[in-house]
Amino acid sequence: MTRLDRYIFRQLSVALLAVTIGLAALVWLTQSLRFIELVLDRGLSFMVFIELTGLLLPSFFAVILPITTFVVTLFVYVRLAADRELVVMRAAGLSQWRLARPAMALAGLAMILCYVLNLWLVPASQAAFRAWQYEIRNQLAAILVQEGVFSSVGDDLTVYARYRDPDGTLRGILIHDAREPGAPVTILAEAGRITPGPNGPRVTLENGERQQVERVPPPAGAPPGTPATTRLSVLSFSENSVDLARTTRGAGGETDRYRNAQERTIDELLHPDPADHVPERDLRRFRAEAHQRLASPLNAIGFGLVALATALTGQFRRHGGGLRLFTGIMVVVALLAIGLMTGNLAARQNAVIPLIWVNALAPGLVSAWVIGGMPGLPHLRRPRRPAAGAA
Repeated sequence: MTRLDRYIFRQLSVALLAVTIGLAALVWLTQSLRFIELVLDRGLSFMVFIELTGLLLPSFFAVILPITTFVVTLFVYVRLAADRELVVMRAAGLSQWRLARPAMALAGLAMILCYVLNLWLVPASQAAFRAWQYEIRNQLAAILVQEGVFSSVGDDLTVYARYRDPDGTLRGILIHDAREPGAPVTILAEAGRITPGPNGPRVTLENGERQQVERVPPPAGAPPGTPATTRLSVLSFSENSVDLARTTRGAGGETDRYRNAQERTIDELLHPDPADHVPERDLRRFRAEAHQRLASPLNAIGFGLVALATALTGQFRRHGGGLRLFTGIMVVVALLAIGLMTGNLAARQNAVIPLIWVNALAPGLVSAWVIGGMPGLPHLRRPRRPAAGAA
């Protein structure tokens, strides 16, 4: 790099670092508010909170890094143009591409970092985050039970306790358990205590009753088509226990948990294990996610070129050029919207996957053509005025 390249690159890199960290911190703060209740009201460790929310950062960086590359490149080059520094550099003989070289180097580094995030860090952090989430919902279900509130422990288990004694005893308990399809159970008890068990926490109940709706098949000899009836069975007990964890264990003794697309590596997305019995709908989503991860880092190059095409072409004035700035910003906003739309469509219909690559490559190619002076496009020239006194 020449001294001018280092001068521009230093401004770009410092601004990119500051803007990216600031924006990631803002997004992290808004997302972490979902977990504040677990710390303040339900006794979750603060260190677990930091680790849990910190696992979200790689996915934040992967999304915002191309955007901040565009913002920083546009800001720095527009400021250089407004201060007439670009005019001096052009007068020294620097071409458009020589002026763009520091920004292209920065965009290339951002693209490489996005690939590292998308291919390794994001799936690893998402897998760890989902494992923590699963652990909290199942193995640490006790922290999800809050007095005076119907607490959902998973999708099909609801626990209510009127209040909690200082020693941890729950009073006035209601449990609705719909984990067994077609046979929901409702349990009422005077008191109970959450204790650890071999498969996770369980609540030991005292002095209550168990109500279960059972399906009764039609009696023998009933006409064909006779529907089954239901029967409510009520059982009183002095002591009973209910597992709050919803774990199923495989042959190796480890908890089986279905992993979504964000948790899987590229190889697992493109070549899932047949033993997982992945449904066709998820296979389409996996293929779209794989192509999205491979194509989205190219946005760092494409958005950087859009910023350069906006800042280096035409003339900027200290109090002008707002329309072209607005156009460049709207182009990137439109590209982000199109990328979101094509990603969702590709997850449903894999025939749309090529549009993911078109959306990633086309902006950079068109912007490079604009920076290069739009070769091949006829340019209109003003006719020369005749010299004064000419016949």
